[in-house]
Amino acid sequence: MLSENARGAIFMMAAMASFVVNDTLMKLVFAELPLFQSIFLRGILSTLALVLIAWWMGVLHIPKLNGDRWMVALRVVAECGSTFFFLTALFHMPLATLTAILQSAPLTIALAGALFLREPVGWRRFVAIGIGFLGVILIVRPGPEGMDAYVAYALCAVACVTLRDLVTRRMPRAVPSMLIAVTTAAGVTVFATLGALAEDWVKPTMTTWIYLGGAVVFILAGYLLSILAMRVGELGFVSPFRYTGLVWALVLGLLVFGDWPDALTGIGAALIVGTGIFTFYRERRMARKLARFDPGRAVDNPPDSPYTARTRG
Repeated sequence: MLSENARGAIFMMAAMASFVVNDTLMKLVFAELPLFQSIFLRGILSTLALVLIAWWMGVLHIPKLNGDRWMVALRVVAECGSTFFFLTALFHMPLATLTAILQSAPLTIALAGALFLREPVGWRRFVAIGIGFLGVILIVRPGPEGMDAYVAYALCAVACVTLRDLVTRRMPRAVPSMLIAVTTAAGVTVFATLGALAEDWVKPTMTTWIYLGGAVVFILAGYLLSILAMRVGELGFVSPFRYTGLVWALVLGLLVFGDWPDALTGIGAALIVGTGIFTFYRERRMARKLARFDPGRAVDNPPDSPYTARTRG
């Protein structure tokens, strides 16, 4: 019989695999369809699927949000930005390289939480964050002429993910998670619709529809599995398994697209992963210390914690 932590680790690894398969399928879609049309079609399918899931769960209603609607709107804007920047970079960059850059999101979230939300971050985590950013520099390697434009898109995606998750952290727990999911999917779809108006419409082939349908299935599976992972296992044990997504990106990038990162990119990715795992560990220790002084305070982050959030569009 597997322990709860072991089950949580399996769920997290399966979630990361699902997300990377989604990215792979979308990269294949981009070979046939323009960017915004691709996002629009996936958005329509994803929104319909989420509405059906909400209806099946009996939570298909619009609660009174009052002032919280502006936080929901800001989160939708940040999600639209992360989706656009990530998928644009995905179209032009190797899957593993882009995934490695996106793994720095927990570090930027921790830093932004300290700077803007005055969350406690000790000197050890600040050092780890600095080393992690050194790993990012090894990957992007800006030269005298500046960095590659699509690497800049990847970094913008990280910035948008950071903003999105900071907003999520400040959002009251009374705001239903399903409402956030449906609103976000619908907002991204509307954003893609506006962008698609400037593109020439391309009729999708049956193969493209299969890729799109598969992308929707895998991205929804990734969300579900990541929530299960956090609810079954302990955060400090389960969270580091999110970095297995980089392994999947390496394997699928090689098998599907024939891409393999160079040595410096590999070193940079290792620094990001290592410091990210250390950051999770220190976050866990800090939570335990706070729990000793305030027994009513939860040790783990809630299921909707930024550390469980998806870092891709």
